[in-house]
Amino acid sequence: MSRDRFIAGGIFALGLAVVGGYGISQFATPVMAQAEDGPGPNLVIEVAGSTSGQIVIDMLPDVAPKHVEQITALAAEGAYDGVVFHRVIDGFMAQTGDVAYGKADGDTTMAGMGGSSRPDLPAEFSGLSFERGVVGMARSQSPDSANSQFFIMFAPGEFLNGQYTVVGRVISGMEVVDAIKKGDGGNGEVSDPDRMERVTVAE
Repeated sequence: MSRDRFIAGGIFALGLAVVGGYGISQFATPVMAQAEDGPGPNLVIEVAGSTSGQIVIDMLPDVAPKHVEQITALAAEGAYDGVVFHRVIDGFMAQTGDVAYGKADGDTTMAGMGGSSRPDLPAEFSGLSFERGVVGMARSQSPDSANSQFFIMFAPGEFLNGQYTVVGRVISGMEVVDAIKKGDGGNGEVSDPDRMERVTVAE
């Protein structure tokens, strides 16, 4: 079985364009009001490459405690520093977090196939909806295979609800998310991708 961590949208019609098996809305996305900062730790991402700026994600340990613990631990040890946004689909989501194969200063041809030295996690599905700015965990075919990769939604994707673990929401820097370099491959693969230059945790 492929270890590729992905977000599978299936085939959708009625105003949706199918690109590489993903449902991509053709309609304009309304501007999202910045979400309020909750009690959880914040993941602070400094983006570099074709665009630059800061993204702040309010993590949700009350919703997905194991996933939040893993992500914040990886960030605290610097594991996410220099990791590229290897799959970015306009109108859908930007995916990053492959600690094993996604470092910008290395060979990123296998980016999306790896995780970290930490174990995969059991799913922590919730009733939260995948709206614009929501952050979810990428996984392979097994629901219990999320590890280090995550994605940020450009637009609502309710078809992901109950299938992928929600770990946070963007509370600042959504304009930076929107500017991340988009993929030109059939599956959203990005040539010369933007990267997370530095990722830290703010309590």
